[in-house]
Amino acid sequence: MTKLHRFQNIYHSLAFRLTFWVGLILLVCIFTWAYFNIRHQKTKAIEGVVAEVDRLGNTIKLGTHYAMMLNARDDINQIIKNIATQKGIENIRIFNKQGEIKFSNLMAEVDLMTNIKAEACYICHKVEPPLETVSLEGRKRTFNSSGGHRLLGLISPIYNEPACSGNSCHVHPQGKKVLGALDVVVSLEDTHKEILAYEKGIILITVIVFLGSSTIIVIFLLRFVNRPLKRTITGTRLIGQGKYDYKVDVERADEIGQLALAINQMGQEIGEKRDELKRERDQYQKLFDIVPCYITVQDRDLKLVGYNREFAEQFNPERGDYCYRAYKGRSERCKRCPVLMTFEDGESHYGEETGIDKDGAKSYWIVRTSPIRSSLGKITAVMELSLDITERKRLEKQLKRSEEKYRMIFDNIPNPVLVLDAKSLEILDCNDNVEAVYGFSKEEILRRSFISFFEDGDRERYALEIKTSNILTQVRQRTKEGKTIFVNIRISSSEYREREVLLVITSDITERLMAEQQLIQASKMATLGEMATGIAHELNQPLSVIKTASSYFMRKVDKKEKIEDGILKTMAGEMDSHVDRASKIIDHMREFGRKSEVKKEKVQLNAALNKALEIFSQQLKLREIEVVRELEEDLPPILADSNRVEQVFINLLINARDAIEEKWNHGQYKDAVKRILLKTSSYMGMVTIQVKDNGTGIPGSIVDKIFEPFFSSKKVGHGTGLGLSISYGIVQDYDGMIKVESREGEGSNFIVQFPVADED
Repeated sequence: MTKLHRFQNIYHSLAFRLTFWVGLILLVCIFTWAYFNIRHQKTKAIEGVVAEVDRLGNTIKLGTHYAMMLNARDDINQIIKNIATQKGIENIRIFNKQGEIKFSNLMAEVDLMTNIKAEACYICHKVEPPLETVSLEGRKRTFNSSGGHRLLGLISPIYNEPACSGNSCHVHPQGKKVLGALDVVVSLEDTHKEILAYEKGIILITVIVFLGSSTIIVIFLLRFVNRPLKRTITGTRLIGQGKYDYKVDVERADEIGQLALAINQMGQEIGEKRDELKRERDQYQKLFDIVPCYITVQDRDLKLVGYNREFAEQFNPERGDYCYRAYKGRSERCKRCPVLMTFEDGESHYGEETGIDKDGAKSYWIVRTSPIRSSLGKITAVMELSLDITERKRLEKQLKRSEEKYRMIFDNIPNPVLVLDAKSLEILDCNDNVEAVYGFSKEEILRRSFISFFEDGDRERYALEIKTSNILTQVRQRTKEGKTIFVNIRISSSEYREREVLLVITSDITERLMAEQQLIQASKMATLGEMATGIAHELNQPLSVIKTASSYFMRKVDKKEKIEDGILKTMAGEMDSHVDRASKIIDHMREFGRKSEVKKEKVQLNAALNKALEIFSQQLKLREIEVVRELEEDLPPILADSNRVEQVFINLLINARDAIEEKWNHGQYKDAVKRILLKTSSYMGMVTIQVKDNGTGIPGSIVDKIFEPFFSSKKVGHGTGLGLSISYGIVQDYDGMIKVESREGEGSNFIVQFPVADED
């Protein structure tokens, strides 16, 4: 190593820079301190001399005061000469007001007239009128002597005192404040020598402190900074060369020791990370090889730089072969090459390609590319990932054929089938049979809300029910022409084009309902026919009352007898009440006999049961059948049609009546009581009605058939076999259920249940 290099190393070293800058700062600080200290001492020394000279002047004025009062000039001169003999005093002079030297230790100056603007007098006479009072700092002056050393002069005014203005020997006017001035000049030679000696001492101390401090700093830096840093640098370089287990030998608790410890920990962690990265690299290489798709790395010429095991086993390529030749069976590059596109714009590209595998079969791939960049960001290669989708393509073809098949089935289903959006209920698709039922063409119905088929008052309720139910029965809808139809709706959740949908199948039951209505109406007429005797007896009673009253009135009229007002009012009231009773029976029969509408409203079952009993009670009385009612108060309503529900109760009462009559006709129960129990109750959202009799009961062999149409356990000519069947259908229409509990010879209990109507 040359001297220049060694000097450069020293110059650029941290120890040199620390020594240089710390020494420079220390030097500046020490010399600044020395400068201001010397300056301060000089000032203090001069101020001390000035104070001493001022005290000397005051002493002279006090010493000569008495002699001045006596005007003893010789005494004054002698005093001044004696004082001037002291070491350091150069000159003592007393000036009068006109600038004439009246007293001096130098006799040659006595009675000399000085220039009033001269240096000594200028202190006060620089302005007109002259100053009477001047500060101590303003009264001093320094100047050079003929011997070359500095002199300090201090002039002090001599003021006119009362004793002076009143003395008879040399009276001064009282208006005259300043009589003259005392000028004392002392030598600063000794003072300057002392200051110079002090300066040399301070400078010497400064140099010693600077050199001592610098030496200590240099030794400290070399011992505690430079050597540990060299060891740390050596350890860092070795770690950088890969020797991660090297330990920097600096056992200290300060920052350098912590730095060495951090470097040792860094080397250990780097070694661990290197081992971990090596394991991960091996793992990723393994994963790269076993990925179940084809991965290749290609250069700008589309040559294979690398590939995974799956690609090698499938196509048996050679490194450096062209990609289009290796696994696509082409002699030239593809027209649309994702790899070249990635080289051009640096973006990832996607595509589908076909080729021939090593078995000669046609294959399909999904291709995705990704750029591989150098540390400078330049694209050096492109990785191409190819996923074999040959099997998926085959399945897509099968799915397409399957979709065509199921589309044909969808279109040929005899009922309307609609696909609704699960949230908005918008019609997304439908089959061709929608037009046959609703009158809308397929183009008109798409994007239309399915709720628009319902009547205005029902739309909000059915919008909720369609989303929450699976089956809706006897729903009223309108066609394009405004015609009302009744349909059953079946709903199921499905997925259509990646959307949640509801698959809705509607069945037009309008004609069936009309037939059922006719059948129910026929059953009503049959029921009315069966109740004709009881109704006739029920009407005979009010007619008899009216007949009796009218006959009484006619006899009285024929005899020309007066009818008393009380009797007339009583009999007229009886006639009026029985006419109302007959009208009520007729109105009830007319209401029961009318054709029911297919609608739902809130119905109180207790009221419907009582109305059925009203129209049927007379028949039961004629047959001596006791009716026991156990009806729950405040029974919640159900959603149904009251006329149809009443028909169910009448059918059950007829069956109970016939069962009791049949049992009593055998003769062995003549002393027993004929009884029908009517009981209502509610529990857990269901309303229950029980019609219990003590008739013959139903044999176990036929109990499962009693709700079938045209099945009857009665004798021929004593029943149509439709009562229970119609009742079963009515109950189901209102989401209810009906069942029977029976024991042969003891009686039957028909149990009907309906769900409670919602509060809305």
